[in-house]
Amino acid sequence: MAADSYTLGIALFAAIGTFLFGFDTGIATTTIAHQSFLDYMDHPTKAITGAVVAVYIAGEAGGAILQTLIGDQLGRIRFMQLMCIIVTIGTVIQTASINMGMFLAGRVLAGLAVGGLVSTVPIYLSEISAPQSRGMIGGISGCGISFGTMVSNWVGFACSYAPYGPQQWRLPLGVQIPWGIIMFVGLTTFMPNSPRQLIRQGKVELARSEFARMRRDLSMHEANEEFAHMDAQIKFEMEREITSYREIFRIYRHRALVSIAYFQTINYKSLGIEAHMILALAAIYGTCAFVSNAITTRYLTDQWGRRKMILWGLGGIVVIEIYAAVMQREFQDTNNRIGKGFAILGIYLFVVWYYGLLNSTTWLYGSEVLPLALRSKIMGCAAASHFIVNVAITEAAPTAQAKLRENYYYVFVACSFFFFIVAYFYFPETRLKSLEEIAAAFGDEVVSVDEYTVEAEHQKMVENGPEGEFVERMP
Repeated sequence: MAADSYTLGIALFAAIGTFLFGFDTGIATTTIAHQSFLDYMDHPTKAITGAVVAVYIAGEAGGAILQTLIGDQLGRIRFMQLMCIIVTIGTVIQTASINMGMFLAGRVLAGLAVGGLVSTVPIYLSEISAPQSRGMIGGISGCGISFGTMVSNWVGFACSYAPYGPQQWRLPLGVQIPWGIIMFVGLTTFMPNSPRQLIRQGKVELARSEFARMRRDLSMHEANEEFAHMDAQIKFEMEREITSYREIFRIYRHRALVSIAYFQTINYKSLGIEAHMILALAAIYGTCAFVSNAITTRYLTDQWGRRKMILWGLGGIVVIEIYAAVMQREFQDTNNRIGKGFAILGIYLFVVWYYGLLNSTTWLYGSEVLPLALRSKIMGCAAASHFIVNVAITEAAPTAQAKLRENYYYVFVACSFFFFIVAYFYFPETRLKSLEEIAAAFGDEVVSVDEYTVEAEHQKMVENGPEGEFVERMP
């Protein structure tokens, strides 16, 4: 079933948050590559230049952890509004920087904001979408990341032709400023809150109203039944809710570990391959990433299923990275242009396969498999682990590649193969299941709803004003 146009529009607008993550992450690479930036900043040392990346990733980790602490208390909408304010301040500071200290301060704030956004948007989208289209709707968050990366690459490439001076790097940084403002306005005016979180907060009538706005694809009976089941399951989980992280991993260890373990696959893109490309090739690389990501999100995630995409994605990455290692071993120290072309092909095969099968599925699957009470906590921890491991890989890569050369690829081959085995034995399919029904795949108890409860829900729908409009729209 195609997604409702209203929900699709909301998803595209929410993806501004992940677009900012992709753009702000990518634009730093081209910024510090401009000689005009280095001259303006009084020729910073390599350590200080490296801090441009390090403080940003530290900010991202802080933003993800912040989401675990206050995300549920503020709610999805208010938390994202707060992040929009912070990212706007951070991007303004970066663009207006007159010294490296000011620039680094802006990077920390921007990192904090996008770290919170990129761990919240997938949760939000998974909670507002229908089971039949959740793969596409939730996957749009991943597409936002790849689209942001692509745009940052092309903007950086275009600005490399600008006359020497601050405009070479201020203009690309300034492109980020409006998006946080635009998203904040949307969150304030028309974007709905998560009905599931509203139920958790005891705002059942408001949850019913928001549900009515989003699920216009359902018949009256289907709407009553789905909302009643959602309401009953969330209240059942709240009765046995736990707050200790030790207890979380004891009772929900399968679901929590599935979420965290799979997030490690995001780090496989940190292979240092962009360093071997000129800006134009990097832009084409980003374009391939976005196009493959968008196509599979639209035509594969809901139709084929998350489990198959994960298994084929990880299996393909193993084969591609072995191919890349062999090609580099054979041709990296030669003058064979055709051979080096085949080595570059390995890079593009990687990006098409990774973004086509794993990028969106990564963020979506982690948000699907967790119960409502744990979604913010574990997703925040998973996102923070991604940022922390990303720092480790980024720092280790130059030394490892210098010593291991093409054999460094086999480290990622081993990791990919390990997670393939984990996914094969522990990752259930979530396609076409409601978020509440997914609990059954992990052996958790799922509340059944009888016809009496459904009929009672129908009466509440009729009695409530906004829901009355909803009932009239039902065929």
